[in-house]
Amino acid sequence: MNAIKINEKDYNLEDLSDTAKQQLANIQAVDAELARLNSKAAIYQTARNAYVNALATEVEATPSTKPVAKKTAAKSK
Repeated sequence: MNAIKINEKDYNLEDLSDTAKQQLANIQAVDAELARLNSKAAIYQTARNAYVNALATEVEATPSTKPVAKKTAAKSK
């Protein structure tokens, strides 16, 4: 017996209307797409981190690149 829990109640999948089955299929499709997008986002975040690290390495290894001095905020009286 295949069942689905909706609002803390179990329902037999075979007993669902065609419309309910279609809604369930829609949810499953969206869940699959979200998983795919989350996987892609993780790949892009990893690539971004690598680019940030490569940039920092390059900037720090270039003698002519110097950090900008921080300006101190003037205190108002």
